[in-house]
Amino acid sequence: MSSSNSKLHAAILSSPGLGHIIPVLELGKRLVAADQNIAVTIFAMSPTSQAESQTIKPASTPKLNVVELPPVDISGLVDPKAAVVTCLSVMMREVRPAFRSALRDMASPPTMLIVDLFGTESLPIGDELGIPKYVYVASNAWFLALMMYSPTLDKEVEGEYVDRTEPLKVPGCRALRPEDVVDPMLDRTNQQYSEYIRFCAEIPLGDGILLNIWEELQPTTLAAFRDEKLLGGVTKMVPVYPIGPLTRPVQSGCPRVNEDLFDWLDKQPSQSVIFVSLGSGGTLSYDQMTEMAWGLELSQQRFIWVVRPPTTKSDAAFFTSGNGDCDLSTFMPEGFMTRTRGVGLVVPLWAPQADILSHPSVGGFFSHCGWNSTLESVTNGVPMIAWPLYAEQRMNATLLTEELGVAVRTEVPPWKKVVGREEIERMVRKIMVEKDGFEIRGRVKELKQSGEKALREGGSSYNALFQVVNKAMQDLKK
Repeated sequence: MSSSNSKLHAAILSSPGLGHIIPVLELGKRLVAADQNIAVTIFAMSPTSQAESQTIKPASTPKLNVVELPPVDISGLVDPKAAVVTCLSVMMREVRPAFRSALRDMASPPTMLIVDLFGTESLPIGDELGIPKYVYVASNAWFLALMMYSPTLDKEVEGEYVDRTEPLKVPGCRALRPEDVVDPMLDRTNQQYSEYIRFCAEIPLGDGILLNIWEELQPTTLAAFRDEKLLGGVTKMVPVYPIGPLTRPVQSGCPRVNEDLFDWLDKQPSQSVIFVSLGSGGTLSYDQMTEMAWGLELSQQRFIWVVRPPTTKSDAAFFTSGNGDCDLSTFMPEGFMTRTRGVGLVVPLWAPQADILSHPSVGGFFSHCGWNSTLESVTNGVPMIAWPLYAEQRMNATLLTEELGVAVRTEVPPWKKVVGREEIERMVRKIMVEKDGFEIRGRVKELKQSGEKALREGGSSYNALFQVVNKAMQDLKK
């Protein structure tokens, strides 16, 4: 990719959690594949779940090395009921000494530093080492626009954002409904809000921002990032490089996990199965799970449903996805498993999502709208039912339904009340068998082709990554 013979060694710091580790690993793979003179070392916290271990352990190659940082004990630093954003922020703060030492002990010193969103407090380490530093925001441009403008909103808006009756005007994207703000903005008295405002303000301290989208997906917002007149109250903006879509590869040629599941999928008609999975931290209440089961049954559509025990707090599942046992009989409606035998599969705790979404029998995705899952759905041409739960997922759901037109969603958000079985049935049938669903399917297939083109040589994301690599190579010569 580059025209230089200099060796570039990128050090990438990842936050814990499967949703953060996956895009960092894919960025590392993309970098080493881009140029023979690039090596990457990824620093990740010790895995806390089986799914994380299965993702991290096999990732190392001669040019891509994964180093596990020692676990940090934050039990005396945060409240036992602290939100995920607070826990992640404190973890990444406490791991800085170990990360700094690990960088200094490397046999081949890093010549480029990349941190993910929760690692912005480690950006000064790049200054200490005299190397360029970047922030990797593994999400979309609306989310970045909101973050860049949040320190201004913090000064200008009085009271709670969710109590406003007027939408929040954010430069670069459409007006944001108060109910669609990211989780840390729901309560300004909570520690996660102050942590959020801090890392939002630190993002521009990097030399650039890597974004997991492609130019053609959100051209208007990306254009705003490059035009000072459109940035409004954003006091400082650094170059934004859309380098996506970076997603987990399908495990082709390997022994398949859940072999029985794929044997069943292989026998189903093309695009006839809806895949229901709410992410590594996604859980439902008992009442909502009952309605979900009835809705799937009433839709009369084939399904695969990844189920976790019901709970009222999604944070509890964030660091433990894929762990423990799951007795389905204790929380499914009586007779559901028998009545749907042969029509659907209920999978406890975890399933190989990327492999399932790439299967030709899958025609819809009932998703929490996490950005990793969203990209996996789009890059496989699979339309979605949006069921946002936490983080920036409410904003993502609005983007998918109202801007990109590749999803449908409930009339009343699922965090406000239990969504009934009739509405779930209606959404499933719309996305799978009705005319409106075919129109949505056509749109998502257009985006699939657009993303593929962006990653190919000469495409927008290929060129954006080339700019980052080329600039870092030039910095090596100085």
